[in-house]
Amino acid sequence: MYKKEVLPNGIRIVTHGISNRESVSVGLWIGVGGRFESDVLKGAAHYLEHIVFKGTKKYGCEQIKESIEGVGGSLNAFTTEEQTCFYAKIPALHIKQTFDVLSDMVIAPKIAQKDMNKEKTVIVEEIKMYHDLPQYYVLELLDQLIWNGHPLGKGLAGSIETVSAMTSPQLRRFHQEHYGPENIVVAVSGQLDHKKVVAMVKSKMGSLKTRMKQEFKKVDALHSQSRVKFLKRDIEQMHVALGVPGYDEKHKDRYALSLLSIILGGNMSSRLFVELREKKGYGYSVSSCAKTLKDTGLFMIRAGVDNAKLVDAVDLILKELNKLKRKEVPAGEFKRAKDYLSGQLLLGLEDTMDHMLWIGESVISRNKVRTLKEVIKEFNKVRPSDIMRVAKELFDLKRVSLAIVGPIKSDQEQQLRALLKVVS
Repeated sequence: MYKKEVLPNGIRIVTHGISNRESVSVGLWIGVGGRFESDVLKGAAHYLEHIVFKGTKKYGCEQIKESIEGVGGSLNAFTTEEQTCFYAKIPALHIKQTFDVLSDMVIAPKIAQKDMNKEKTVIVEEIKMYHDLPQYYVLELLDQLIWNGHPLGKGLAGSIETVSAMTSPQLRRFHQEHYGPENIVVAVSGQLDHKKVVAMVKSKMGSLKTRMKQEFKKVDALHSQSRVKFLKRDIEQMHVALGVPGYDEKHKDRYALSLLSIILGGNMSSRLFVELREKKGYGYSVSSCAKTLKDTGLFMIRAGVDNAKLVDAVDLILKELNKLKRKEVPAGEFKRAKDYLSGQLLLGLEDTMDHMLWIGESVISRNKVRTLKEVIKEFNKVRPSDIMRVAKELFDLKRVSLAIVGPIKSDQEQQLRALLKVVS
């Protein structure tokens, strides 16, 4: 059962006790990510995620790792557009020590300039690595097209220039502005006692002073004309990312869009996998996904295709989108998609870490815990007619953006522009 409590200073605590487990997973979530940054500080949230591992007022760099890994545990962190999370999974016996380390990382990092001077090289190399991986870089190019000029379209890790120029006073200020108690969620799952967890959090973090919560720049009206970006690289495969603006995390049709994604490119039975790979042999990989954020979203199809089959592959993708607009999904296919999604949700919550991520993300994003039963109930309300209605609403050619990385030729560029009716 999920239990939630809020401390007087605004820190939210959510737990899920699971019997017959030897482990416990702990996550400290902060409601800040890449979209909260100014142009000068692009990459600050991700940089801060890195630098807190270099030491805190209480723990040195090696002590942080040894305190958790030394008892058989693991720790890590991640940054998204709207959240940062520091987490660990450990034998339940060591929860207090682990929480003490994680909480000190969140509330009392050193953020020393000497550490930043070394870590900026690491982050710059990380940026270079993703730019060298076309299957990832093409997604960054698509973000630029969808959210042109907005922080969401400017790269989560920042640029080599912004990361290289960032200073410890700037990062300390960013930490002070965003890491206040009103912006923190503590999520714990596994073998635990809820009251003891609350007492533990209160002892370490209950005296933190509330600060004014910072807001992000909202997304303006999105583009009403197709956009393309072609990056020529001498590689062995064309990497394709095609997307349209999607739904925000509270939109009534977000469940229908998730099911649509399963039908179109969610697994090996999906339409795009069968048509593009199995029947036509245009490429090895193809998939689709829907991403929801607080005030916007993205529906995306990505693929790796044969260089000579690029135009045919994109044409096929567009035709499959049109099919969803013209004809309802057959009952059998629709049921398989629903059953697949329900099964994946069930399988995705077998571990203490899975549950911690579920409840932590729910509270930091929506300030409520969704049960699996509630979510499946919402999916069960969706009908085939909803899938077609959503497809008609989203898959307007004027809303489509296309990014390509690979050895693209000028005639292919012209054909793709014609397909999308791009005005030069």
